[in-house]
Amino acid sequence: MAEPRGTGAPPDDLLSFVEVALDRTQERLPGTDRAAMAMVLMIHRVANALVYDLESTVHRPAGWSWSAFRLVFTLWVSGPQEPSRAAELTGMSRAAVSSLAKTLTTSGLLDRVPDDRDRRTVLLALTETGRQRLEETFRRHNEREAAWAGLLEPGELEVLNRVLGKLASAAHTEDWVNLRF
Repeated sequence: MAEPRGTGAPPDDLLSFVEVALDRTQERLPGTDRAAMAMVLMIHRVANALVYDLESTVHRPAGWSWSAFRLVFTLWVSGPQEPSRAAELTGMSRAAVSSLAKTLTTSGLLDRVPDDRDRRTVLLALTETGRQRLEETFRRHNEREAAWAGLLEPGELEVLNRVLGKLASAAHTEDWVNLRF
């Protein structure tokens, strides 16, 4: 049943939303694992805020989307990749990578090159322009990452990275976890 207008004012920021969501869920569904719910809500909301911040302050001003940056960065790190492998490494769908690769190829940032091992296979590879643009953009990206990391004490950052690494590892080893690829 919907609450009447004017009662239970909507939360006005990320943290108050999480607190309201936790409280209302606990009221409506007693026995809910509050700590697990808080973890997921906070990770999701902080990740969204971080991505939005990076995209609005770094990527869009540089002329890319978050997805374009992820694909170009992935190819910069891993070298030329088959589109399906690039999709796995970026966490995007194959269709999204295919569409994005067309746009980035037209922009002169990517090339489609034949694989030396199997000439029928096409690899996505950065052009020299793509490499230069990525490196220029990444410098600003990393400055913004450092600003976010600077909100934590060095020990807190170390613990957070260790905990997130543990969750990331579990995501790839637990058979009950569904992954995009």
